[in-house]
Amino acid sequence: MYLLGYDIGSSSIKAALVDAETGAAVAIIQSPDKEMPIQAVQPNWAEQHPSVWWEHVCLATQQLIQQTGINPETIKGIGISYQMHGLVLVDKQQQVLRPAIIWCDSRAVKIGASAFDDLGEERCLSQLLNSPGNFTASKLRWVKENEPELYERMHKFMLPGDYIAMRFTGEIVTTPSGLSEGILWDFSKNEVSQLVMDYYGFAMENVPTVAPTCSIQGVLTLEAAKATGLTPGIPVAYRAGDQPNNALSLNVLQPGEVAATGGTSGVVYGVVDRPAYDPLSRVNGFAHVNHSADNPRIGILLCINGAGIQYSWARNQVAPEQMSYPEMEKLAANVPVGADGLRILPFGNGAERMLGNKETGARINNLQFNRHERSHFYRAALEGVAFSFAYGIKILREMGLSLQVMRVGNDNLFQSSIFSSTISNLVHSRIEIIETTGAIGAAKAAGVATGIYASLTEAMSGSKTLKIYEPTPQNGIYEKAYALWEQDLSKALAME
Repeated sequence: MYLLGYDIGSSSIKAALVDAETGAAVAIIQSPDKEMPIQAVQPNWAEQHPSVWWEHVCLATQQLIQQTGINPETIKGIGISYQMHGLVLVDKQQQVLRPAIIWCDSRAVKIGASAFDDLGEERCLSQLLNSPGNFTASKLRWVKENEPELYERMHKFMLPGDYIAMRFTGEIVTTPSGLSEGILWDFSKNEVSQLVMDYYGFAMENVPTVAPTCSIQGVLTLEAAKATGLTPGIPVAYRAGDQPNNALSLNVLQPGEVAATGGTSGVVYGVVDRPAYDPLSRVNGFAHVNHSADNPRIGILLCINGAGIQYSWARNQVAPEQMSYPEMEKLAANVPVGADGLRILPFGNGAERMLGNKETGARINNLQFNRHERSHFYRAALEGVAFSFAYGIKILREMGLSLQVMRVGNDNLFQSSIFSSTISNLVHSRIEIIETTGAIGAAKAAGVATGIYASLTEAMSGSKTLKIYEPTPQNGIYEKAYALWEQDLSKALAME
């Protein structure tokens, strides 16, 4: 008996087959091998055609079945994780009307900013937990203003995961979690936001049917079965955006638990038990995968643009050619905490929302030519990103997050002992490195609605912990290094 999970990214599609009894991944397939293209017809635009996602869902599924040799009839549920904040439009025949406007498209920034001012900051934050910003609702308003004839032909608007589920089932369904990431969910009334719908001039008839995140949201059609190689009737039983789903995959479901990733950008996603928002809008709050009106579970999402991209820059531009990250780590480990005074601000990847959308740029401070070597630079680069994580977690704590444990995957900066130890000591929390992926988590979550598991906690309980970092008293050396770095940051912000 198996479960099938998908991770619908903007770079590739991942499919994972999971043994429902053991919770172990049988196989994971990625399609295509190279990154899917993103179309930028105008500056700051980013579009992909949803049919390309579906094409690679089919290819990945076919390859998964061929590689494992399993009987598709033994697959009992499908779960979907997907790139957040996108917009897909279809007509009454379920035909896509235009390429999807995806997460990194910024054409609707001004629309969202005007909405925030017109509707009132307090009302938006208390009801929506966010500014309308450059999210799905604002992108839909852009279509209404700039492509009115196309907008009039629209039957339903969807998020990327809703579209893939529609291709599987023929049903157009969304979730409260998905609507909240589009800034279309009213947390005060536990329903689609009439405030946003009225302000932007949207009709309720264009909203998909709303179903719980974990629920039977349709079953595989004969057409979809032929395209994928699967069996008709398999239920689609779960969908969520990639960050909430990543937290789920790491078994981050309860208040005090935090998921983090340290890829090109960094993400910290913490769970609180009440609708919470930041008055300065430095973070976003969304309905978590296990949220309900009676038992609130809000995921607070903090994004750090300048993270892994800074360390990869150091490898490409500072390290000798062909030097690996483990080799850089080995050299950096010979340098004491604080890198002998060398400090780096990693914010060289655009404006940072957690810094009030200021763009300080990356900065190298206190470089001494007769003292510092490449090894110091490697350590300072790792510490600079770790310090930015600690800075962000302070914001989450101001919002009421009581950090008890941080869980992370084993495929990013957290593979670095220097990086993980620095964060653990600064935030005084255990860090657990978990072996999992988003597609695996989505597959397991599908087992809840299909009755294989009694709860999401049970579904995620079998994940393997690869390593644990615990805070270790070091006479305050981490705190002293961080304090100097934070002083540098304060000076940089004052100059903006």
